[in-house]
Amino acid sequence: MKRNSYKINKAGSLGNLKLVEEELPEPSTNEVTVEVKAIGFNFADLFAIQGLYSATPKGSFIPGLEYSGMIIKKGKDVTGFELNEKVMGVIKFGAYTTHLNIDYSYIQKLPGDWSFEEGAAFIVQSLTAYYALVEMGSIKDNYTVLIHSAAGGVGIYANRIAKKFNAYTIGTVGNSSKIDFLKKEGYNDVIVRDKYFKEKLKKTLNGKDLNIVLECIGGEIFKDSFDLLSPNGRIMIYGGAQFMSHSSRPNYLKLLYQYLTRPKIDPLSLSDTNRSVMGFNLIYLWDKPEEMERMLTNILGLNLKTPYVGSTFPFEKLTDGLKLFQSGKTIGKVVVTI
Repeated sequence: MKRNSYKINKAGSLGNLKLVEEELPEPSTNEVTVEVKAIGFNFADLFAIQGLYSATPKGSFIPGLEYSGMIIKKGKDVTGFELNEKVMGVIKFGAYTTHLNIDYSYIQKLPGDWSFEEGAAFIVQSLTAYYALVEMGSIKDNYTVLIHSAAGGVGIYANRIAKKFNAYTIGTVGNSSKIDFLKKEGYNDVIVRDKYFKEKLKKTLNGKDLNIVLECIGGEIFKDSFDLLSPNGRIMIYGGAQFMSHSSRPNYLKLLYQYLTRPKIDPLSLSDTNRSVMGFNLIYLWDKPEEMERMLTNILGLNLKTPYVGSTFPFEKLTDGLKLFQSGKTIGKVVVTI
């Protein structure tokens, strides 16, 4: 069958992303063919397109990690799913398309009251937040949690999950226009990041232990967050927004400067102060689908609110959506609909 896909032949620039028509083969025995209805954006998409992501495929590839849609074909060994069933799923690149084949281990049934847009906004952001807070962060009741990029998809879910542990949550944002939204989401405090960030955080903590930090900014924000981390505290690194370009092509000289001047932690200081710096790349779960299944089951069991979709774009305007997402001005998930 024919499908339309956004493909990039050479990573390095958003301008290299082109819409092409191509053949999709029949699904293998353990695969389903999904007619894609919605696609969720993640920062890994942009880093891959610009050639800044270590997991980026070599040569030509279709970006995109998550989607939702409907099963229109299935292999003979597929069990637990039926034709015309609504699903959401992840793929190790390849979501920017109208149809895809995927091993059925990587799809989930779309909850009955969820839209396709909500399904495409769920898996990556909720897994990232849950993995950071629960699996690695070992969150306990009444912890104090600092969440950077609090109005993004991960930040929203991190707050919702943390609240299930009665956490005191502090969110940070790049501008004040997002404060009211975060207050409605239940954040206890919100800080606008600027040169006074450390002083603001110290005042907000007001003697509380800072137990967990979800860190995706880098630079001085990382350093200040680490400095105020309490004994036995953990800073969880899941991204590097400081390296995100706001143009089609990265400024490599600026990136090199940021890389060379990034904060560094002396390992001996960690044992002296009983603090931890931990990092993860969620794509490693691709080789552990049973772990993904377990965590997603746990997340759905928390009965959280449905994903917050802040912006939607039609498939034909996918690159416009990426540019808005890249700007950092969005709230919640940016989704493309087909």
